[in-house]
Amino acid sequence: MAMPPYHGSAMGGILEPVHDEDDSLLGQFIPLHYHGQMLADERRMAPFHEAIERLVPDGAHVVDLGGGTGVLSFFAAKRARKVTTVERLPHVAEAARRLLSSNGVAGKVTVVVADAREFMPEEPADVVLCELLHVALVREKQVEVLKSFKARHLAKFNRRIPLIIPEASLLAVQPIFQPYDFLGYHAPVPLFLEPGSLATTTVELGPPKVYAAVEYVQELPEEFCFDELMPIEVTGTLNALRFVTKNVVGIFPEEARSVDWHMQYLSMPLLEPLAVKAGSEVRVTFEYRAGTSVETLRSCVKATLA
Repeated sequence: MAMPPYHGSAMGGILEPVHDEDDSLLGQFIPLHYHGQMLADERRMAPFHEAIERLVPDGAHVVDLGGGTGVLSFFAAKRARKVTTVERLPHVAEAARRLLSSNGVAGKVTVVVADAREFMPEEPADVVLCELLHVALVREKQVEVLKSFKARHLAKFNRRIPLIIPEASLLAVQPIFQPYDFLGYHAPVPLFLEPGSLATTTVELGPPKVYAAVEYVQELPEEFCFDELMPIEVTGTLNALRFVTKNVVGIFPEEARSVDWHMQYLSMPLLEPLAVKAGSEVRVTFEYRAGTSVETLRSCVKATLA
């Protein structure tokens, strides 16, 4: 699951350098003491609760990849015949067993200590839950885990997975001016801000542009590439790009709506600020692999005057 504010996550800031090869800080390695803030985040929890409650078929076998403390498995157990929860860290898996038992669903949920990139159940999955999410799909292993699981599931059972929750992620980028002054200390660092009131100091210089729509039951991209001219609508200083991520957790076609989780904005500072004028364009480029580090993304982001 996504990590909490102070540990470089979908839900907060980055305090330590992260390197692609340092796998211990990526994906399925979130200690128990970080999970409380995720459980308390209603904007995250509510859409998963509604989607699982409404979309998981009665009698289904649900596999929860990277299950953490087991809350999504608990939601699924209300409808499913069987839930298999996969958690890599033994102490988190043990906490999940304890919590699932105290919540009365231990008879339906099996907690397995395993790497979600390698685990395969004994029977096919009707629904897969996977919340290894981060802004821009960096840092955590959502794409890698699902890509591997889907391929091996098809090979073993000759059956595609009909439903994955969340169903999709929409990734966008936007030119902005972001203040990086903290009581007189100027520090242009990757900054995570809640959508809405806490991001009011940000100046939006142009509209956001969607650069990827990832549908998890479809073929999954391993790389994201962007090289486009973006319009500037406000005169000012372009010193950062805002990365916006909306996770479409569940889709209800009969109601023509979805339940969504808008993750924190990531304001990624540019190496060199640009003076821009309304009516002009800037060329924005970046290229990164899904699951790469925040610092790697920062190193490849560029903006130049068109």
